[in-house]
Amino acid sequence: MEKLAADFRRKYGVDVLVEAIDLAAPGAADRLKCSLDARSVTVDILLNNAGYGLHGNLLEMPIERTANMIQLNITTLTELTYLFGRDMAKRRSGHILLVSSLMAFQAVPSYAAYAATKAYVLALGEALHSELRPLGVVVTTLCPGHTATGFDEAAGATPSAFLRLLTMKPRPVAASGIQALLRGKAMVIAGLSNKMVAFSNRLTPRSMQRATMKRIVDA
Repeated sequence: MEKLAADFRRKYGVDVLVEAIDLAAPGAADRLKCSLDARSVTVDILLNNAGYGLHGNLLEMPIERTANMIQLNITTLTELTYLFGRDMAKRRSGHILLVSSLMAFQAVPSYAAYAATKAYVLALGEALHSELRPLGVVVTTLCPGHTATGFDEAAGATPSAFLRLLTMKPRPVAASGIQALLRGKAMVIAGLSNKMVAFSNRLTPRSMQRATMKRIVDA
């Protein structure tokens, strides 16, 4: 991280602070906020991107791993949004980007808890977009599909051939989220193919959606 920070300082001529903290630990959001307050750091744009998934049947995984994922994907994300969002509302200025997932639009067997956490993020983000907009704070939710990151390795999954066809590189995914945030949009789905997948859910019964997703993620 320090090397990356040094690269940013040299390339863009900006100051970069590195704060090492385990956001999956209870109370991490408050500790981060206190640390930044102590250094008089004002957050104008909050990118709530930390999160990971777990692949497999829920009952076959240690519940501690699932609880840890829920802590990071839901609890810490909500606390960070609350803590920094309050400051933004007081200033009547600020931007918050929440990262959900294409899996938020339907239940996903083998990713049951992960998909549920991302459905929470999407619902939270869209509601906060309406709540905070009158206070000068923009909240946008980014819903990426399968992206070429370390997600699969962390989740313990091997992507199917179909998923590999839909895989996007991180840069255009991030760009779509930032562009939507700066334009004041409530939600954006990264990539045309992912938009088509999400739209198809409006035309199919939920039982078919579950069966389709099961084949896609476990093929």
